[in-house]
Amino acid sequence: MPLNAEARTLLEYMASIDAPPLDSQDPVTARAERAALAPDPVEDCHEIRDLDVGGVVARLYSPSPPPDGVTPGLLVFFHGGGWVIGDLDSHDNVCRALTNRSGHKVLSVDYRLAPEAPFPAALDDCVAATRWAHGHSDELGVDPNRIAVGGDSAGANLAAVVCHIAPAPIVFQLLVYPVVDARMTSSSYIENGEGYFLTARSMAWFVDHYLSGDEGSADDPRVSPLLASDAVLAASPPAMVVTAGFDPLRDEGVAYADRLAELGVKVSHVHFPGQFHAFFSLPHVLGDAKTAHALTAEALAQALAG
Repeated sequence: MPLNAEARTLLEYMASIDAPPLDSQDPVTARAERAALAPDPVEDCHEIRDLDVGGVVARLYSPSPPPDGVTPGLLVFFHGGGWVIGDLDSHDNVCRALTNRSGHKVLSVDYRLAPEAPFPAALDDCVAATRWAHGHSDELGVDPNRIAVGGDSAGANLAAVVCHIAPAPIVFQLLVYPVVDARMTSSSYIENGEGYFLTARSMAWFVDHYLSGDEGSADDPRVSPLLASDAVLAASPPAMVVTAGFDPLRDEGVAYADRLAELGVKVSHVHFPGQFHAFFSLPHVLGDAKTAHALTAEALAQALAG
Protein backbone atom coordinates (compact mmCIF):
# COMPACT_ATOMS: atom_id res chain seq x y z
CA MET A 1 0.00 0.00 0.00
CA PRO A 2 1.33 3.49 -0.81
CA LEU A 3 1.97 6.16 1.78
CA ASN A 4 -1.24 7.74 3.01
CA ALA A 5 -1.95 11.04 1.18
CA GLU A 6 -2.17 13.08 4.40
CA ALA A 7 1.00 11.46 5.68
CA ARG A 8 2.83 12.17 2.41
CA THR A 9 1.82 15.84 2.51
CA LEU A 10 2.98 16.17 6.10
CA LEU A 11 6.32 14.47 5.42
CA GLU A 12 6.89 16.70 2.39
CA TYR A 13 6.24 19.76 4.52
CA MET A 14 8.62 18.53 7.21
CA ALA A 15 11.30 17.90 4.59
CA SER A 16 10.86 21.44 3.24
CA ILE A 17 11.74 22.89 6.65
CA ASP A 18 15.17 21.25 6.29
CA ALA A 19 15.65 20.81 10.04
CA PRO A 20 18.94 19.24 11.13
CA PRO A 21 18.76 15.47 11.59
CA LEU A 22 18.01 14.37 15.12
CA ASP A 23 21.16 12.29 15.28
CA SER A 24 23.27 15.39 14.55
CA GLN A 25 21.98 17.21 17.64
CA ASP A 26 22.75 17.01 21.31
CA PRO A 27 19.88 15.75 23.51
CA VAL A 28 19.19 19.14 25.13
CA THR A 29 18.72 20.81 21.76
CA ALA A 30 16.63 17.92 20.47
CA ARG A 31 14.34 18.17 23.49
CA ALA A 32 13.88 21.91 23.03
CA GLU A 33 12.99 21.49 19.37
CA ARG A 34 10.53 18.71 20.21
CA ALA A 35 8.93 20.83 22.92
CA ALA A 36 8.51 23.72 20.49
CA LEU A 37 6.53 21.44 18.16
CA ALA A 38 4.10 20.21 20.82
CA PRO A 39 0.58 21.05 19.57
CA ASP A 40 -1.92 22.98 21.63
CA PRO A 41 -4.67 20.85 23.19
CA VAL A 42 -7.38 19.99 20.69
CA GLU A 43 -9.92 18.82 23.25
CA ASP A 44 -10.87 19.49 26.83
CA CYS A 45 -10.61 16.97 29.65
CA HIS A 46 -12.74 16.89 32.78
CA GLU A 47 -9.77 17.18 35.16
CA ILE A 48 -5.99 17.23 34.81
CA ARG A 49 -3.61 17.43 37.74
CA ASP A 50 0.08 16.86 38.31
CA LEU A 51 1.19 14.43 41.00
CA ASP A 52 4.27 13.09 42.74
CA VAL A 53 3.99 9.32 42.49
CA GLY A 54 6.66 8.11 44.86
CA GLY A 55 9.31 10.50 43.65
CA VAL A 56 8.32 10.39 39.97
CA VAL A 57 6.40 13.29 38.42
CA ALA A 58 3.18 12.26 36.71
CA ARG A 59 -0.04 13.77 35.37
CA LEU A 60 -3.48 12.34 36.05
CA TYR A 61 -6.22 12.71 33.43
CA SER A 62 -9.80 12.10 34.51
CA PRO A 63 -12.84 11.72 32.23
CA SER A 64 -16.33 12.91 33.06
CA PRO A 65 -17.44 11.33 36.33
CA PRO A 66 -19.01 7.88 35.86
CA PRO A 67 -22.40 7.00 37.32
CA ASP A 68 -22.60 6.73 41.10
CA GLY A 69 -21.07 3.55 42.40
CA VAL A 70 -18.84 3.02 39.33
CA THR A 71 -15.08 3.26 39.86
CA PRO A 72 -12.97 3.77 36.72
CA GLY A 73 -9.89 1.81 35.80
CA LEU A 74 -6.47 3.30 35.08
CA LEU A 75 -4.01 3.35 32.19
CA VAL A 76 -0.45 4.06 33.32
CA PHE A 77 1.02 5.70 30.22
CA PHE A 78 4.68 6.06 29.22
CA HIS A 79 5.45 8.60 26.50
CA GLY A 80 7.64 7.93 23.49
CA GLY A 81 10.76 9.78 22.42
CA GLY A 82 13.49 7.18 22.29
CA TRP A 83 14.11 7.36 26.07
CA VAL A 84 15.84 10.70 25.30
CA ILE A 85 13.17 13.27 24.37
CA GLY A 86 9.48 13.76 25.11
CA ASP A 87 7.65 14.65 28.30
CA LEU A 88 4.18 15.07 29.75
CA ASP A 89 3.36 17.92 27.36
CA SER A 90 4.49 16.11 24.20
CA HIS A 91 1.80 13.47 24.74
CA ASP A 92 -0.84 15.61 26.38
CA ASN A 93 -3.25 15.30 23.44
CA VAL A 94 -2.84 11.52 23.34
CA CYS A 95 -3.68 11.19 27.03
CA ARG A 96 -6.66 13.53 26.75
CA ALA A 97 -8.02 11.49 23.86
CA LEU A 98 -7.55 8.16 25.60
CA THR A 99 -9.24 9.20 28.83
CA ASN A 100 -12.12 10.98 27.07
CA ARG A 101 -12.82 8.10 24.70
CA SER A 102 -12.26 5.22 27.10
CA GLY A 103 -14.02 6.67 30.14
CA HIS A 104 -11.08 5.64 32.34
CA LYS A 105 -8.29 7.61 34.00
CA VAL A 106 -4.81 7.97 32.52
CA LEU A 107 -1.65 8.49 34.57
CA SER A 108 1.13 9.84 32.34
CA VAL A 109 4.60 9.24 33.79
CA ASP A 110 7.47 11.71 33.37
CA TYR A 111 10.27 9.17 33.71
CA ARG A 112 13.95 10.16 33.70
CA LEU A 113 15.62 10.56 30.31
CA ALA A 114 18.95 9.39 28.89
CA PRO A 115 21.82 10.07 28.55
CA GLU A 116 21.72 11.96 31.86
CA ALA A 117 19.89 8.98 33.36
CA PRO A 118 20.67 5.95 31.18
CA PHE A 119 19.14 2.47 31.39
CA PRO A 120 17.66 1.28 33.68
CA ALA A 121 16.56 4.66 35.14
CA ALA A 122 13.50 5.08 32.90
CA LEU A 123 12.42 1.50 33.50
CA ASP A 124 12.90 1.86 37.25
CA ASP A 125 10.68 4.96 37.24
CA CYS A 126 7.96 3.22 35.24
CA VAL A 127 8.01 0.17 37.50
CA ALA A 128 7.87 2.41 40.58
CA ALA A 129 5.01 4.49 39.16
CA THR A 130 2.99 1.39 38.32
CA ARG A 131 3.54 -0.07 41.75
CA TRP A 132 2.63 3.27 43.36
CA ALA A 133 -0.56 3.58 41.30
CA HIS A 134 -1.73 0.17 42.47
CA GLY A 135 -0.89 0.91 46.09
CA HIS A 136 -2.55 4.34 46.00
CA SER A 137 -5.64 3.46 44.00
CA ASP A 138 -7.91 5.10 46.58
CA GLU A 139 -6.01 8.37 46.23
CA LEU A 140 -6.28 8.16 42.44
CA GLY A 141 -9.93 7.13 42.56
CA VAL A 142 -9.43 3.97 40.49
CA ASP A 143 -10.03 0.25 40.84
CA PRO A 144 -6.74 -1.46 41.82
CA ASN A 145 -7.87 -4.59 39.98
CA ARG A 146 -8.29 -2.74 36.68
CA ILE A 147 -4.89 -1.27 35.84
CA ALA A 148 -3.39 -1.23 32.35
CA VAL A 149 -0.06 0.04 31.05
CA GLY A 150 0.74 1.47 27.67
CA GLY A 151 2.79 3.84 25.59
CA ASP A 152 4.14 4.60 22.16
CA SER A 153 7.56 3.74 20.72
CA ALA A 154 10.09 3.79 23.60
CA GLY A 155 7.14 4.21 25.96
CA ALA A 156 5.66 1.01 24.58
CA ASN A 157 9.02 -0.66 25.16
CA LEU A 158 8.83 0.38 28.80
CA ALA A 159 5.22 -0.79 29.06
CA ALA A 160 6.08 -4.22 27.66
CA VAL A 161 8.96 -4.67 30.10
CA VAL A 162 6.83 -3.46 33.01
CA CYS A 163 4.42 -6.27 32.11
CA HIS A 164 7.31 -8.74 32.26
CA ILE A 165 8.34 -7.49 35.70
CA ALA A 166 4.69 -7.25 36.89
CA PRO A 167 5.11 -4.85 39.83
CA ALA A 168 1.31 -4.83 40.17
CA PRO A 169 -1.59 -6.80 38.69
CA ILE A 170 -1.86 -5.58 35.06
CA VAL A 171 -4.90 -6.53 33.01
CA PHE A 172 -3.99 -5.00 29.63
CA GLN A 173 -1.10 -3.52 27.67
CA LEU A 174 -1.39 -0.96 24.88
CA LEU A 175 1.71 -0.96 22.67
CA VAL A 176 1.81 1.64 19.89
CA TYR A 177 4.63 0.96 17.40
CA PRO A 178 6.78 -0.49 20.18
CA VAL A 179 10.56 -0.71 20.32
CA VAL A 180 10.96 -4.39 21.19
CA ASP A 181 14.23 -5.31 19.46
CA ALA A 182 17.02 -2.78 19.99
CA ARG A 183 19.38 -4.81 17.81
CA MET A 184 17.79 -2.97 14.82
CA THR A 185 18.29 -5.78 12.31
CA SER A 186 14.83 -6.23 10.78
CA SER A 187 14.01 -5.68 7.11
CA SER A 188 11.86 -2.66 7.89
CA TYR A 189 14.99 -0.82 9.04
CA ILE A 190 16.26 -1.16 5.47
CA GLU A 191 12.95 -0.42 3.76
CA ASN A 192 12.01 2.55 5.96
CA GLY A 193 15.35 3.72 7.29
CA GLU A 194 15.20 7.07 5.48
CA GLY A 195 12.48 9.50 4.50
CA TYR A 196 9.70 8.60 6.94
CA PHE A 197 10.36 10.83 9.97
CA LEU A 198 12.06 8.23 12.18
CA THR A 199 15.30 7.15 10.55
CA ALA A 200 17.56 4.19 11.24
CA ARG A 201 20.34 6.59 12.25
CA SER A 202 18.05 8.35 14.72
CA MET A 203 17.09 5.02 16.28
CA ALA A 204 20.78 4.18 16.70
CA TRP A 205 21.24 7.61 18.34
CA PHE A 206 18.38 6.86 20.75
CA VAL A 207 19.64 3.39 21.65
CA ASP A 208 23.22 4.59 22.10
CA HIS A 209 22.09 7.26 24.56
CA TYR A 210 19.79 4.87 26.42
CA LEU A 211 22.57 2.30 26.82
CA SER A 212 25.32 4.79 27.59
CA GLY A 213 25.64 3.68 31.21
CA ASP A 214 27.22 0.60 32.72
CA GLU A 215 24.14 -1.65 32.48
CA GLY A 216 22.13 -3.31 29.77
CA SER A 217 22.68 -4.14 26.13
CA ALA A 218 20.59 -4.62 23.03
CA ASP A 219 20.47 -8.35 23.84
CA ASP A 220 19.00 -7.75 27.29
CA PRO A 221 15.26 -8.62 27.40
CA ARG A 222 14.76 -5.56 29.62
CA VAL A 223 15.90 -3.51 26.60
CA SER A 224 14.58 -5.79 23.84
CA PRO A 225 11.44 -7.45 25.24
CA LEU A 226 11.07 -9.53 22.07
CA LEU A 227 14.00 -11.56 23.44
CA ALA A 228 12.23 -12.48 26.68
CA SER A 229 11.65 -16.16 27.39
CA ASP A 230 8.52 -17.98 26.33
CA ALA A 231 7.48 -18.29 29.98
CA VAL A 232 7.75 -14.55 30.58
CA LEU A 233 5.89 -13.64 27.41
CA ALA A 234 3.19 -16.23 27.99
CA ALA A 235 2.47 -14.65 31.36
CA SER A 236 1.90 -11.24 29.77
CA PRO A 237 -1.54 -9.59 29.99
CA PRO A 238 -3.77 -9.21 26.91
CA ALA A 239 -2.42 -6.69 24.44
CA MET A 240 -3.23 -4.37 21.60
CA VAL A 241 -0.27 -3.71 19.29
CA VAL A 242 -0.42 -0.89 16.75
CA THR A 243 2.05 -0.80 13.86
CA ALA A 244 2.69 1.45 10.85
CA GLY A 245 3.74 0.36 7.37
CA PHE A 246 6.40 3.03 6.79
CA ASP A 247 8.13 2.62 10.14
CA PRO A 248 11.57 1.15 10.85
CA LEU A 249 9.96 -0.51 13.89
CA ARG A 250 7.22 -2.21 11.86
CA ASP A 251 8.65 -5.71 11.68
CA GLU A 252 9.57 -6.01 15.36
CA GLY A 253 6.09 -4.83 16.37
CA VAL A 254 4.52 -7.43 14.12
CA ALA A 255 6.89 -10.10 15.47
CA TYR A 256 6.00 -9.21 19.05
CA ALA A 257 2.27 -9.41 18.41
CA ASP A 258 2.72 -12.73 16.60
CA ARG A 259 4.87 -14.21 19.35
CA LEU A 260 2.43 -13.21 22.07
CA ALA A 261 -0.40 -14.78 20.11
CA GLU A 262 1.56 -17.98 19.48
CA LEU A 263 2.11 -18.29 23.23
CA GLY A 264 -1.58 -18.00 23.97
CA VAL A 265 -1.79 -14.34 24.97
CA LYS A 266 -4.90 -12.56 23.72
CA VAL A 267 -3.66 -10.00 21.19
CA SER A 268 -5.29 -7.50 18.87
CA HIS A 269 -2.89 -6.28 16.18
CA VAL A 270 -3.96 -3.15 14.29
CA HIS A 271 -1.80 -2.21 11.31
CA PHE A 272 -1.90 1.14 9.49
CA PRO A 273 -0.09 0.28 6.24
CA GLY A 274 0.00 3.83 4.89
CA GLN A 275 1.37 5.55 7.99
CA PHE A 276 4.77 6.44 9.43
CA HIS A 277 6.22 6.34 12.92
CA ALA A 278 4.75 8.97 15.28
CA PHE A 279 1.42 9.25 13.42
CA PHE A 280 -0.47 8.35 16.62
CA SER A 281 0.57 11.69 18.15
CA LEU A 282 -0.81 13.76 15.26
CA PRO A 283 -4.63 13.62 15.41
CA HIS A 284 -4.83 17.33 14.56
CA VAL A 285 -3.47 16.62 11.06
CA LEU A 286 -3.95 12.88 10.35
CA GLY A 287 -7.30 11.14 10.10
CA ASP A 288 -5.64 7.78 10.75
CA ALA A 289 -4.48 9.08 14.13
CA LYS A 290 -8.07 9.86 15.10
CA THR A 291 -9.08 6.37 14.00
CA ALA A 292 -6.23 4.85 16.00
CA HIS A 293 -7.27 6.82 19.08
CA ALA A 294 -10.83 5.55 18.76
CA LEU A 295 -9.72 1.93 18.31
CA THR A 296 -7.21 1.94 21.16
CA ALA A 297 -9.60 3.72 23.52
CA GLU A 298 -12.33 1.19 22.75
CA ALA A 299 -9.93 -1.69 23.45
CA LEU A 300 -8.91 0.02 26.68
CA ALA A 301 -12.54 0.53 27.69
CA GLN A 302 -13.30 -3.14 27.10
CA ALA A 303 -10.21 -4.29 29.00
CA LEU A 304 -10.99 -2.07 31.99
CA ALA A 305 -14.73 -2.66 32.06
CA GLY A 306 -16.01 -3.52 35.51
